[in-house]
Amino acid sequence: MNYWLFPYWTHVFVNQSNLGQVANMYAYVAFLFVILTYGMETGYFRFASRENNKATVFSSVFYLISITSVLFLIAVIGLRNPIAKALQLEGYAVYIVMMGITVAFDVVSTIPFAKLRLEHRPIRFAVIKFVNIGTNILLNLFFLTLCPYLAQQFPGGLIDNVYRPEFGIGYVFLANMVATLVTFVMLIPHMQLKIDFDFALMRRMLKYSFPILIVGITGMVNQNIDKILLPMMLPDSAEPMKQLGIYAAAFKMAVILNMFIQAFRFAFEPFFFSQKGGDNDKAMYVIVMKYFAIFGMIIFLGLSTFIDLFKVIVAPQYREGIGIVPIVLLANLFMGIYFTLSLWYKITDKTKYGAYQGIIGSVITIAINVLLIPVMGYYASAWAILACFVSMTLISYFSGKKHYDVPYKVKNFLFYLFVALILFGVYWFVRTDSEPYFWLAILVNVIFVALIVVKEKHEILTLIKK
Repeated sequence: MNYWLFPYWTHVFVNQSNLGQVANMYAYVAFLFVILTYGMETGYFRFASRENNKATVFSSVFYLISITSVLFLIAVIGLRNPIAKALQLEGYAVYIVMMGITVAFDVVSTIPFAKLRLEHRPIRFAVIKFVNIGTNILLNLFFLTLCPYLAQQFPGGLIDNVYRPEFGIGYVFLANMVATLVTFVMLIPHMQLKIDFDFALMRRMLKYSFPILIVGITGMVNQNIDKILLPMMLPDSAEPMKQLGIYAAAFKMAVILNMFIQAFRFAFEPFFFSQKGGDNDKAMYVIVMKYFAIFGMIIFLGLSTFIDLFKVIVAPQYREGIGIVPIVLLANLFMGIYFTLSLWYKITDKTKYGAYQGIIGSVITIAINVLLIPVMGYYASAWAILACFVSMTLISYFSGKKHYDVPYKVKNFLFYLFVALILFGVYWFVRTDSEPYFWLAILVNVIFVALIVVKEKHEILTLIKK
C-alpha cells in the first residue's frame, strides 16, 4: 500500500519536477538509513540467535543505535539550512528537519521490529506495519486531496488554519514523519529494555556487522544512486528533475515484484539464521530458491506483458518512461535471487565477501550511470541496475560454491528464464503503443504457468503432502 503512494503522487503533482524532488530526497534518506543502522539488524539476528542472554543483546544494540540516531538528529537540525541549499530546497529547511526526525526514529525502530521477526510474531509485526502505512496514506490523502478540495470549496474557512498550498511536497514528508512517530510509540511495549550494555558483545557485533554496513551502502548505491546522479549528469536543458520524476514513476511500476521480494526477505532472513546449516537445510534452501525464482519470473512476465494495463495507475505525463519497466523488473528479480544466494556469507560469518560483492556491483552501477546518462538518459540507469545485479548474482553463486556449497538447480532456473524471456520477446515484438494485444499477453502467461505446472507437478504434490 505504501508503494501505491507513488502512482498517487503522479496525479497530485502535475509538475514532474516535484516528484523528482521527492525521489531525490528519499534516495538520500535510503543512504542515511543504512549508514545509521550500520549492519546491526543482521548482527542482532546473528547474535540473538546464538547467545543465551537475548535480552542483553537487544538492550545493547538498542542503546547504541539510539545514541547514534540522536547525535545524527542534532547534526541535521544544526545544519538544516546548508543541507536544504545543497538539495535545491533553499527556504524549505523544515523539510530537512522532518526527514531527519523520520530517519532517526525509523532507525531506532528497526531493532524492535527485528525482535518481533526473530520471535516469529508476524501478526503483531504486520499490525504495526499496517498502522504505519495506514497513517501515512490517510495523511497523504488528507493533506494532498481533501485539504485542497475544502480550501477551494470553502475559501477563507477553517481549513486555512492547517493547510498551506505553498508547502507542497512538504506534506509528503510530514505524513511520513507522523506515521513513523506513531509506529515508534506502538513498539515501546515490545522493547522490554534492561539497564544493561555489554561492551565486549558490542565489539564482537560491530566487527561482524561492519562488512554488512558496506554491503548496505553498496546496496543503496546500486538501488538509489541513479536518483542522485540523474539530476547531476543531465544538462539543465533536459530538465533533470522532470526526467527524474518520470523515471521514478516508471520505476515504481515494478511494485508487485518489489512487494513479493520484500515479504520474502522479512520471512527468510530470521528463518535462515534459525537453521543449523546441515545437509537437510541445504536441500531446503534449494527448494526455497527454486520457487522464489519461479514465482519471481511469473510476476516479471505478467507485469511486463500487461504493462499497458498497469500503466494507467500513473498520470499520463509520467508514462513516457514505460520502456524501462521490464528492465527494472528483471533487475529486481536478480536482486531477490542475489539476496537469497548471498546469505551464505552471513551464516558462515564471512561477511567480508558481501562487502567485496557490493563494491564490485557499485563500481558497475556508477560507471554505467556516469558514462551513459548523458547519452541515454534514465535508460542508462535502468540498464545499470540490471547489469549490477546479474553480475553480483554470478559472483555470489561461484563464491558460495567454495565456502558453503548449496546444490542449486541452475539448469532448471536457466530453462525457465530462457522461456520467460522468449515469451516476453514475442509479446513485445508484436505489441505497439496503439495496440497492446491483451489476448497475446494472456496467452504467453498461460503457456508459461502451464509449463511450470506440468514440469514441477510431482514435486509440488510432494511438498503439499508434507
